[in-house]
Amino acid sequence: MTPTEQSISTWLPGPILGIETSCDETAASVLSENGVVLSNIITSQHAVHQRFGGVVPELASRAHIESIEGVSTEAVNQAGLAWADLTGIAVTQGPGLAGALLVGVNYAKALAYALNIPVVGVSHLEGHIASAWIQDSTFPMPCVVLVVSGGHTHLYYKERIGHCRLLGATRDDAAGEAFDKGAQLLSLEYPGGPAIDRLARQGNPEAIAFPRSYLKKGSLDFSFSGLKTALLYKLQAMNELARASQAADLAASYQEAIVTVLVEKAFAAVRSSGAQALAVVGGVSANSRLRTLLQQRAASENLRLSLPPLAYCTDNAAMVAAAGKQALRAGLCAALDIDAQASLA
Repeated sequence: MTPTEQSISTWLPGPILGIETSCDETAASVLSENGVVLSNIITSQHAVHQRFGGVVPELASRAHIESIEGVSTEAVNQAGLAWADLTGIAVTQGPGLAGALLVGVNYAKALAYALNIPVVGVSHLEGHIASAWIQDSTFPMPCVVLVVSGGHTHLYYKERIGHCRLLGATRDDAAGEAFDKGAQLLSLEYPGGPAIDRLARQGNPEAIAFPRSYLKKGSLDFSFSGLKTALLYKLQAMNELARASQAADLAASYQEAIVTVLVEKAFAAVRSSGAQALAVVGGVSANSRLRTLLQQRAASENLRLSLPPLAYCTDNAAMVAAAGKQALRAGLCAALDIDAQASLA
């Protein structure tokens, strides 16, 4: 139980609203009592941040303020419900951008107070983990979960609901950050991950031998900063014509160096933990090459694999609602003085 959580004696199961504002998407979702996604609304800020090549925190906060009421109202309406039908609210408490988180947390608190229903703060990482079960409630535990996104590359052993043990994490850049920085070096548009994915489909993933960092033997940690540097040096050694003519091969080879390490480490974690199932979640789990390699490897090793639908890979509120529903069922909620925690683990 975190310092902002408190016990509630009873919670009447019913529809709950999830709210997500940790970075540059304003999202709201309603889950039914049985965990069915009744609505999943996302407003992206890509157009706001594109000319800067990355997320500008102040602009993100302002955009959340402008969007959150409309997005939440649309989620409730699309679910075919009235505000009075909600029985709880789940909101991303952290980690993320402090100003962006504050918008969601304060809106959720005010709404919970007005409706006289419990509110619960959710870790963004717990939300991503919960996404593995949104459309596959039979996915087994214990399992290994790889959370791979713009800010995180973490391997967990999940024994049961509410209990995760960290197996490995990135020592420098997260995989999503490596994609974004690589896209900048390749002069691709923002967001970088999808841009590299699209261009890489036209290239040869074996054209350029970029390094794979596996660290010391048996380590389940990740490191992608050296790969980014290798791409920089490769580009510096090429003239403008060569960079243009080999752009697709560069993207495909760079992408391959990231995803092969992710796959190898994930399956090494499965072997070392003795788990019989693997879930891969987070924004980078939408990468088409990563999904292909994971599916091929899982099939060859007869391993149960969960890859959430693309709508639940990137930041969304359905995953927040799913994690919040677990907390409410466990009898937990937050006091109305709950605050955003930008560095929440």
